[in-house]
Amino acid sequence: MNTRTLILYLLVCWGCFSQQTETPSSWNLDLSTFYGSILLHNTDISHLISEHPTGFILGFNKQTYGYEGWEENFNFPDTGFSLVYQDMNNTTLGRNLGIYAHYNFYFLKRNLQFRIGQGIAYNTNPYDKVENFRNNAYGSHLLSSTYLMMNYQKARLFKRVGVKAGISVIHYSNANVKAPNTSTNTFAFNAGLVYELQGEEPIDFIKQEKQERVKEPIKANLVFRTGINESDVINSGQYPFYILSAYADKRIGKLSAIQLGTDIFFSNFLKDLIRFQAVSFPELNVDPDEDFKRVGIFVGHELFINKMSIITQLGYYVYYPFDFEGQVYNRVGLKRYFGEKWFAAITLKSHAAKAEAVEVGVGIRL
Repeated sequence: MNTRTLILYLLVCWGCFSQQTETPSSWNLDLSTFYGSILLHNTDISHLISEHPTGFILGFNKQTYGYEGWEENFNFPDTGFSLVYQDMNNTTLGRNLGIYAHYNFYFLKRNLQFRIGQGIAYNTNPYDKVENFRNNAYGSHLLSSTYLMMNYQKARLFKRVGVKAGISVIHYSNANVKAPNTSTNTFAFNAGLVYELQGEEPIDFIKQEKQERVKEPIKANLVFRTGINESDVINSGQYPFYILSAYADKRIGKLSAIQLGTDIFFSNFLKDLIRFQAVSFPELNVDPDEDFKRVGIFVGHELFINKMSIITQLGYYVYYPFDFEGQVYNRVGLKRYFGEKWFAAITLKSHAAKAEAVEVGVGIRL
């Protein structure tokens, strides 16, 4: 992952929490240790699954109380930042240290906590063709990382101290910014403590007046996305890509919108891959002059959280001259609105579980 992408990514994550006003607040820290296993999602990493990873998750959380309308819509979640240290207990894979922005969502009278965190991790021992050629999971020091936690949590069990325990899933990948990129997923059991930084009793939640239903006409969206990536052929080179997207969306409530649109892909790494396969694998009958461009249509959903939103899209290539990972693709990511029209986005485009690119984009909603 290059430096520009990292900076833009962190700015989007910071935008998750930068809009909160100066209102009464409550902060806490949680620290959990974990013990788990690497899931075999791809047989190519079977030689790397030898020991059980261990580590800890440190979270810094700010409780919301309903001073902004979106908070009640999501049952008063926490916003926060976290740090995850993971020792893979495998000298080939090394260790990972990640920083994340996260949300905590609550269920069952706030005893069940679900956390989703997105961030950047640093790996100590990525692939090297001479010194570490067995590490086909991580092709670079910097990795995109997502983690999920589902915990039973009991706050203030003894004065300011509470407990939590549950399960976690931690994902690391560089999204084909540099090959190899088989990635890892760790399933772990975790347990730890929660410490309230304020000694006073919790602030009461504020119930807002019933909001009117959001009424909007169909909106048109234009998006430009870019980034760099590499094919699965190691050392084939990193190339820029450009994506033009146009879609319509329709609000179906105060939290959601549905989308229908099209993408045009200019993926320059495919130029090199087409030439490589045409020369190295004549049995594939690849034309070296084959068109590298693709055109897709997609349906999607957008979940609005304050100035942020989460997008999920499922697409199908209608123009697909060169076969690469199949005709169905998907995209997930974050958008951050600036005013009523303009937005920035960072998304992951993949084919099922096979990542193709991290996309950084800007767009307008008309």
